Amino acid sequence: MCLMQEEVSRQEVFLSHDFTKNSTMSGCSPFKMRLVHLDLKGAPPRVCYLSEIFPLFRALGANGLLIEYEDMFPYEGHLRLLRAKHAYSPSEIKEILHLATLNELEVIPLVQTFGHMEFVLKHEALAHLREVALFPNTLNPHKAESLALVGAMIDQVMALHPGARWLHIGCDEVYYLGEGEDSRQWLQQEPNTRAELCLSYMEAVASHVQARHPTTTPLVWDDMLRDIPEDQLSASRVPQLVEPVLWDYGADLDVHSKALLMEKYRKSGFSWLWAASAFKGATGASQALTPIEHHLRNHMQWLQVAGSVPADTLQGIVLTGWQRYDHFSVLCELLPVGIPSLAVCLQVLLHGGFAENVKARVENFLGTSSLEATDFRSERAGSFPGSDILNLITQVSLHLCSSVDALLERDRYVTGWFSPYHRRRKFIHPVMIQHIQPQAHSLLARWSVLVGELEAALQRVFYPDAVEEWLEENVRPSLRRLQALLQDLGEAAGPRPDSGQDP
Repeated sequence: MCLMQEEVSRQEVFLSHDFTKNSTMSGCSPFKMRLVHLDLKGAPPRVCYLSEIFPLFRALGANGLLIEYEDMFPYEGHLRLLRAKHAYSPSEIKEILHLATLNELEVIPLVQTFGHMEFVLKHEALAHLREVALFPNTLNPHKAESLALVGAMIDQVMALHPGARWLHIGCDEVYYLGEGEDSRQWLQQEPNTRAELCLSYMEAVASHVQARHPTTTPLVWDDMLRDIPEDQLSASRVPQLVEPVLWDYGADLDVHSKALLMEKYRKSGFSWLWAASAFKGATGASQALTPIEHHLRNHMQWLQVAGSVPADTLQGIVLTGWQRYDHFSVLCELLPVGIPSLAVCLQVLLHGGFAENVKARVENFLGTSSLEATDFRSERAGSFPGSDILNLITQVSLHLCSSVDALLERDRYVTGWFSPYHRRRKFIHPVMIQHIQPQAHSLLARWSVLVGELEAALQRVFYPDAVEEWLEENVRPSLRRLQALLQDLGEAAGPRPDSGQDP
């Protein structure tokens, strides 16, 4: 764990001359729409924090939001079981939309309808709709009840988003499609294929949107379409019903292959395409700090892709900010931690590169004099909303685990006179307690104060369950190691019955 954190700290120091001196500046973005993705399936922010951060999004160059509600949407009726404990209320959804409007951010809601259905299919009452009985990832596309379910979810979301020009219906990473019993039987019939199964279900969901919400265009993630031949795509109705969002979060994405894929989609009949990059949440499921250089490179590559296709190809770009890899995974970088990366990425898209003047603009927006990770440990972390969280998490991520390791695994008094062997037997030379105990007390006290500050800062932005989860994953294991050492020291210092034996 500590090695991963040290690697992150090295990645964070990124402002190389390649980016700041050799950037080409177009002065105008090839992406008309620049959407910030809010992934609410983990650590959803309180509405009060969104009111603080939306103006910064707009100032940095965003003009829209892709809001992936998952279980934070206030589903009603038979869908009420999908709600998380701290799900937004209908009035809070309206307040979020109002805040977005005030800041000229167009909202596109996202409802997963095929893959990534864990938050739905984990419930026993809906488990019979799984494609594969054991796994809650994917919805069974053959059951009429499946389409009725996602139709009801879509209608409830759209009822609180009247006038939305687009609705994202997900459809990415539909794992195990074709492996359920219904699908196996269907695939045995000629000329049925897994690709046809995918297209027919996408068409059914998109047709529901078209019928019930005719002024709204569905978006879909493109990964399930990539390997489908052009003629098969053209023969379906999917290109007339949806706009695909091509996602690639790599720092070294293949520009030429991406341009060829876009050409294939256009020839297949898709009128408009979207791109999707990442400003956080794409470099490790348990990542705590955002490696900005990775995401900067990703956006520089997407600018090259946009420059290699006709101008009327791309509708816009989604800057994804994943909070979990899926419903069951741990939290990755919290939103405030990813804000400097988001600022860099939006400004790169807006200005066509990362020259020195763009870097200076980013630092000005964030209220910081440096974008180096080592400077996020101090008041130089910035003055943007949530910068205190970035400051404290940077200190924890870079130094908590390593400082505890230094005491427990490399301190000569601990390793030499209070090893695991000694600790199990509560045996220590009394003079060594005077060397070890003050250090452990001091380290625990110092970190306890900082963690208290962090917990208070997190509580202002997030709900209690998210705060508890982040601290349990990233802080408490190290504090417990110190507490256990002190407890063992206390027990070893107490009177011992004379066994007449060595330890």
